[in-house]
Amino acid sequence: MFDGATTATDPLVVIEDGRIVSVDAGARVAPPADAELVDLPDATLLPGLVDTHVHLGFDAGLDPVATLAARTPDEVLDAMAVAASAQLRAGVTTVRDLGDRDYLTLALRERGGLLPTIVAAGPPITSPGGHCHFLGAATSGVDGVRNAVREHAERGVDVVKVMASGGQMTPGTSWDATQFPPEVLRALVDEAHARGLPVTAHAHAVDAIRDALAAGADGVEHCTFMTADGARLDEALLAELVQRRVACGLTVGLDMSTGMEPPPAIRQHMPGILAVAARICASGALVVAGTDAGIAPPKPHGVLPQGLIHLHELGMTPLQALTAGTSVAATVCGLGERKGRIAAGYDADLLAVAGDPLVDMSALLAPVRVLAGGREVAPVAA
Repeated sequence: MFDGATTATDPLVVIEDGRIVSVDAGARVAPPADAELVDLPDATLLPGLVDTHVHLGFDAGLDPVATLAARTPDEVLDAMAVAASAQLRAGVTTVRDLGDRDYLTLALRERGGLLPTIVAAGPPITSPGGHCHFLGAATSGVDGVRNAVREHAERGVDVVKVMASGGQMTPGTSWDATQFPPEVLRALVDEAHARGLPVTAHAHAVDAIRDALAAGADGVEHCTFMTADGARLDEALLAELVQRRVACGLTVGLDMSTGMEPPPAIRQHMPGILAVAARICASGALVVAGTDAGIAPPKPHGVLPQGLIHLHELGMTPLQALTAGTSVAATVCGLGERKGRIAAGYDADLLAVAGDPLVDMSALLAPVRVLAGGREVAPVAA
């Protein structure tokens, strides 16, 4: 067992009413007499995985933006339920959705059913014509962003997502340029914090990372340190990220079985982006894995296991990568007191995989049992 922090052998985990009652290991403690015993030989038990960056409204198709635009709200909700189910089958029991349309992620959560726990941002706040403006939360100026944050808070979001830089998914924006003046970004963060909401900033550009830090953002998504000449790490800025414990949401996880590669505009910069990501991993920064699931065919829902393998390839030990995808990610999502650990009092979100991912992380690709809130997810992905 990897419990989200440490390892143990011969675990016995007792769950009742969707919560973990007790955890024992190594002593061959007998289960309660009235319990149903589930034996998992040759498997490793882990906390359910936590993906800190998904888009349940995007279908991971060739043109997810057009597909989303063509769907009615009910059709989007149905598609989001399918995406959520795919996450569960892969062992991802908590997702943080960082950009939807019309707050439909909140509607999905209210619909209920067997779903991963959803931390919702609603539509990302962006500039007019800015990255993902088509999701409906474009605004400008200090008053504009304050009003946008108020609306998000009133609708019941858990986190505010702001597009501090442009992105590759939106024509007319540049991922090496900022989208808001520093004083506007600071007003947004101040308003969110005043309402008890954390802020995470989509920030490819070096200047966007710098502005997000200066504004007091709690997290930075992508964190590629992009300039006009490609990814260029700013060591002083990285040191500040490390010192302030701002969550660095590295974008990891690709399913290459589709045969598709990233578009040329991204592919040419991949060596530099990967070198920056490896340096962030080695720096002691607060790193979590966000897959951006849904944005393209190599980013299907449920790709986080490949993402944690990717963190290992970037230099993390298997233990560090698994921690980043469980207890650390749960804490960053504001759920550290009940998610991401196998411990008494925590939610019974459990993943069992064939083999030992601490020895061979590809074991994460072979789930044999998934529980979400004590409810079994079936069928488990092959």
